[in-house]
Amino acid sequence: MSGQIKKSDHANKHLQDLRGTLDWLRARGDLIETTKQVDPDLEVTGLQKLMDGGCPVVFDNVKGKPKHQVLTNLFGDIKVVNAMFGWADDKDRTRKLARALSKPLPPVEISQSEAPCQQVVIENPKDVNEHLVPIRHTALEKELTVGSGIRCVSGAQFGDGTDVGYNRMNFRWGNVGTFQISPGSHMWQVVSEAYRRKERVPLTFCFGVPPACTLLAGAAFDYVILPYGCDELGVAGAAQGFPVRVVKARTVDAWAIADAEIVIEGYVDPQDRRFETAEAEADQTQGRHHFHPEWAGYMGKAYKAPTFHVTAITMRKEAKNIIYCLGAHTLDEHNIDTSIREAAMYELCHRLQPGIIQDVNIPYCMTDWGGVIIQVKKRNRLEEGWQRNFLTTLLATSQGMRVAIAVSEDTDIYSMDEVMWAITTRVNPHTDILNPTPGGRGQTFMPAERMTAGDREWTATNTRYEGGMGIDATVPYGYEEDFMRPVYPVDRVKLTDFFTKEQIANVTGRLSGWTELLAKTGR
Repeated sequence: MSGQIKKSDHANKHLQDLRGTLDWLRARGDLIETTKQVDPDLEVTGLQKLMDGGCPVVFDNVKGKPKHQVLTNLFGDIKVVNAMFGWADDKDRTRKLARALSKPLPPVEISQSEAPCQQVVIENPKDVNEHLVPIRHTALEKELTVGSGIRCVSGAQFGDGTDVGYNRMNFRWGNVGTFQISPGSHMWQVVSEAYRRKERVPLTFCFGVPPACTLLAGAAFDYVILPYGCDELGVAGAAQGFPVRVVKARTVDAWAIADAEIVIEGYVDPQDRRFETAEAEADQTQGRHHFHPEWAGYMGKAYKAPTFHVTAITMRKEAKNIIYCLGAHTLDEHNIDTSIREAAMYELCHRLQPGIIQDVNIPYCMTDWGGVIIQVKKRNRLEEGWQRNFLTTLLATSQGMRVAIAVSEDTDIYSMDEVMWAITTRVNPHTDILNPTPGGRGQTFMPAERMTAGDREWTATNTRYEGGMGIDATVPYGYEEDFMRPVYPVDRVKLTDFFTKEQIANVTGRLSGWTELLAKTGR
């Protein structure tokens, strides 16, 4: 990994750093900005939830943080995301990201003197929160968290590959913070091995990174396609069309994303475990007190976690650094967490048997890692049954997935009305509902799974996975005539031949949901 790359050397140059991306969004009219003061304590997430699914937002006036701007909703509108990367639509996004998973572009290393993220270097900072923007999501939480930084683990620490991802932190001790890890994740694998060896893990946390790096940070539990030792920054490079630039950290043996806004360097100490909140520490209880919402749409709980010890903070020298404050369980977060996940599932099914899988979608209501809908096309009788292989494989390899649904090519997987119609009219409850992995390993952050712990603490060691549910809602091969959908002749008539513009607007303005979809397709 060597060499340099300049913005003028590649297409999609607006994706090289967050500032270029914001300029691109601004020019398109896809960015709203305000100088009204916003409080990181509850106001940022409250406003984001009111604008859930809307365009990106920049707050230039952050209470108590004169040196920072706050960005949110960067991935809130998936149509804007598709345009940002040059994808035609959702299906094109999934297929092109699946290609990127198989054809990574390794990152390129630049010198420390050239790295934007190291224009200012502060070693041994006393108070990390002074340089970041901690937020509080809900009034149920007693303390603020830092959750939007992207860890970067590289080299021997990760099997000579690169790993990026999210970990919530609470810097309760100035330059030492808790470092929460999802059981079974890449970081869990890294820290578990370090714990056995009684070693610390050097890494960097990068804030305000290029958008493709953010996408890969959400790619959790895709480990058949993105195994331990893979090159996630390389996949990010392939997704954006040019290599990600990295730089050696100043104080630890790790890489940082060179075009980030702010980087905190340091190491995770697996032996030094502390409670995430003072409230949990007071009664020495895990999994009880509210802390940080979770992807499943429920309140999270405070646990005891390893600690992250900060050795340096580096940053750009601009007057204001950009912190991407990401609210948990928002469409912004959902689109980050599912884009690579959908592509990985598509690629996995394609590798099992090419040509059958057509598309993959994880709707917002399936909550990131909780479920998936796949669309298949059976081309001959021998391909009947592969949809069940796909369902079983996805449930077994996507840790914690609870619902996987397969539908035929005539079903729009982006319409939950269509999917529910297929389940209602095509599923035999005796033969088409699968439960392939009971007693396996799931996700502790799902309350229904926590209930398996009974009276014990809600921790991963005390819970069990119920197995998930696979639903085969496809048309059996050879029975297509019996499941043929009627198609009304909408292509033979035009409303303009019969009605005025005002009359048409009066009618079509009342259409919504499945009715609107069926009107367009004639079904």
